[in-house]
Amino acid sequence: RSVRQKITDLRPRLLPADVHLEFTRDYGKTAEDKSNELVQHLLLATLSVALLITLTMGWRSGLVVGIAVPVTLALTLFIYFLAGYTLNRVTLFALIFSIGILVDDAIVVVENIERHHRERPKEPFWRVAVEAVDEVGNPTILATFTVIAAILPMAFVRGLMGPYMRPIPTGASAAMLFSLAVAFIVSPWAAFRIFRHHHQEQAKPEKAQREGWSMRLYRRVMTALIQKPLARWAFFAGTVAALLGAAGMVWAGLVKVKMLPFDNKSELQVVIDQDAGTPLEATLATAREMSRALTQVPEVHDVQIYAGTAAPFNFNGLVRHYFLRRSPTGTDLQVNFVGKDERKAQSHDLAKRVRPALVEIARRHGARVKVVEIPPGPPVLDTLVAEIYGPTPEARESLARTVQNLFNETAGVVDVDGSLEAARDRATLMVDREKAGLAGVPAAAVLNTLAGAGAGRDVGALDVPASREPVPVTLRLSAADRASLARRLALRVDSPGGAVALGELARVERSPEPQPVLHKDLKPVIYVFGDLAGERESPVYALAALNKKIDALHLPSGAKIERYSVEAPETSDRPALKWDGEWQITYEVFRDLGIAFAVVLVLIAILVIGWFQSFKVPFAILMPISDSGIGSRM
Repeated sequence: RSVRQKITDLRPRLLPADVHLEFTRDYGKTAEDKSNELVQHLLLATLSVALLITLTMGWRSGLVVGIAVPVTLALTLFIYFLAGYTLNRVTLFALIFSIGILVDDAIVVVENIERHHRERPKEPFWRVAVEAVDEVGNPTILATFTVIAAILPMAFVRGLMGPYMRPIPTGASAAMLFSLAVAFIVSPWAAFRIFRHHHQEQAKPEKAQREGWSMRLYRRVMTALIQKPLARWAFFAGTVAALLGAAGMVWAGLVKVKMLPFDNKSELQVVIDQDAGTPLEATLATAREMSRALTQVPEVHDVQIYAGTAAPFNFNGLVRHYFLRRSPTGTDLQVNFVGKDERKAQSHDLAKRVRPALVEIARRHGARVKVVEIPPGPPVLDTLVAEIYGPTPEARESLARTVQNLFNETAGVVDVDGSLEAARDRATLMVDREKAGLAGVPAAAVLNTLAGAGAGRDVGALDVPASREPVPVTLRLSAADRASLARRLALRVDSPGGAVALGELARVERSPEPQPVLHKDLKPVIYVFGDLAGERESPVYALAALNKKIDALHLPSGAKIERYSVEAPETSDRPALKWDGEWQITYEVFRDLGIAFAVVLVLIAILVIGWFQSFKVPFAILMPISDSGIGSRM
C-alpha cells in the first residue's frame, strides 16, 4: 500500500501522461484474499454446525453448542500464539478441520442433558445436568483421547511436507482438549442458563412420541442383520466387495493420487528456452509472438516479457532457481489473469488451454516452452524429474536422451526438457603466426580486431549539449553479422602490404561443445523434466507407464537399467535412474502417514483395552476403520 501511494504521488511529476503504469504482482493482496477466504469458510463452518444442531435438536441446544465453538477456537488460537504459529493458510485450515470434531463433545453432553431434563422435568436442573454429564463423561473422555491419538502422529511427517502438516495435528489436538473442557464446564453452565426457563414448560408429562421413518428403517435393517445369518453374511460380502472395489480404483487409474493439489491462481508463468547461441533478438521475437497469442485469451489481463534476464522469481522459482536465468537464449513471460470472480475457468484449465498454441509457436522457432503453474504447496524442480547417473559423460548423456524420448512418447507428459543442451560445435580461431609474421601483422592486432567487432570499440566522442560529459561513439557489427563467423573472418586488418582478411591469417578448429556438468551429493547427474496435462494428472500413473517402457530397455551390456524411488545410488559406477519431483514428496508423505496410521491403530487399541478391560471390544471398535477406505476413494 505504501508503494502504491508513493507511486501515485510521484507519477504527475516524474512520468509523462502517455506512460501506462500497471501493477503486475501483489502477493500481499493475494495472501490477504486467501486469508479472508479461509476466515469466511471458518465462519461458514461454525454457522453450518450451529444451524444443523438447531434443526435436529432445537434452537436451545444449537445455542449451547454455538457458544462452545467460539470459546474452543479462542483457546486454540491462544495456544497457536504461545507455540509461535502465525495465522496462515495451514493454521486456518487446521481450525476449519477441527470444527467438525470439536463440537462432538458438546453435542453429546447437551443432548444427554436435554434427555434427562425431558425425562425428569420436576427435579432441579442443576442436579439433572450434573448427573447427565457424569453419565457420558467417561465415554466422552475416551472418544476425545482416541481422536487425539488418531491425529497426533501426523506431526511426525518428515521431508518438505513436515513443516506444512505439523500445525494441523498440533492445533486439532489442542482444540480437542479444550473442547472436552468446554463440554464439561461451559456447556453445562450455558445449558443451565438457557434451559432453566424451559423447565416449567416441560413440567407436564409428555405423550409418547411416535418413531420416525428413519428409526423404523434402522430397526428393520438391524433386526434382519442380527437375526438372519444370510442377510448378515450378504452385508459382510457387500462391504468387502466395496472395499476391494475402492482399492482397485487406484490401480485402474480412476483416483487422482497427487500430493500437491491444483489451485486457482491469478497468474501463470511461461518459460522459453532457445538453443545455445541464439541471439537475443530471435529469442525476443519468439516471446512476442507467444505474448500476442496469450493476449487473445479472454481471461488474460496482461503479459510481461522478460527477455535475456530473470523475471522476479515467485514461490515456484525459489527451488527451480529462475533468478539465475540471465542468458540471451532464455525468456520468461508473466501472465496475469483477470479476477476469479470475472472468470469461470480455473487457472489449471487455462494453462491446459493455452499450452497447445504456445507449443506450436515454440516448434516453429526451434524453442522449448514450459507452462509453469504456481503450486500451493512445497515447490519441486518439476512434476516429473528423472535423475540420470552413470560412470562416464557419454553413458549419462545416452541414457538421458533415451529417457527424454520416453517422456515425449508417454501420453499426458508435456513440457519435456532436460539439463542437456542441444549439440553444437565450438569454433576456435587459431592465429597462424607464420602467415601473420610474413604479412607483418602482429597477433595482437588480429585478436583486437575480432574482439572489437563483437564487443565494440570506442572510436570517438560527441559533444552533446544535454550531456555533461562527452558521449562515446562505439563501433560494432550488427547482431546478424556478429552471429556469422564468415562475416567476422571477412574483416580486414592493416598490414605494410595493404589490408589483409582475418580469414587468411587464422584457421578455424571445430570441436563439440562440452555439456554442463551438474552434481548432486558430489555425484555427476543429468536431469530430465516433465509436467502432466491430460486425463491422468497424477505422477503415479505416468511413472507406471514410464517404468514399463524402461523395463523393455537394456544397456549395451545386456543389463537392465537400475532404478531408485527415494534413495539415490551410492556410487556412479553403473548407469542408474532415480525418480524425483512430486513423486518424492508423495512417497515420503504417504509412507510416513502409513506408519502413523499403524501407530494410531496401536494407540487406539491400547486406550480401548485399558478402558474396557477387554480384547473383544477394541476389535469391534477398530473393525469399521478399514471400511473408511470405501468413502475416501469414492
